[in-house]
Amino acid sequence: MLSKTIGIVRKIDNLGRVVIPKELRKAKNINSGDPMEIFIEGDKIILRKYEPACIFCGSADDNFEYEGKSVCKECIKGTVQPPKYGKYVC
Repeated sequence: MLSKTIGIVRKIDNLGRVVIPKELRKAKNINSGDPMEIFIEGDKIILRKYEPACIFCGSADDNFEYEGKSVCKECIKGTVQPPKYGKYVC
């Protein structure tokens, strides 16, 4: 993963909150009320806008909402094989 340091430093408040600068939120199309995914990768804490995973293959890239469910382009085209085990849980 390629990252770029932009020189913005923010302090964490006494409730553990940190403000994401407006410029960054605008650049990444993050709006007030949008769900954010938080996870750890090595020694980093990663924040990213939450995007629901495809109900068939689990991909979170280029998904569309269909009848309230997330489905990726590949599954729509029928080019991804579904898992051979279990049932789909919606």
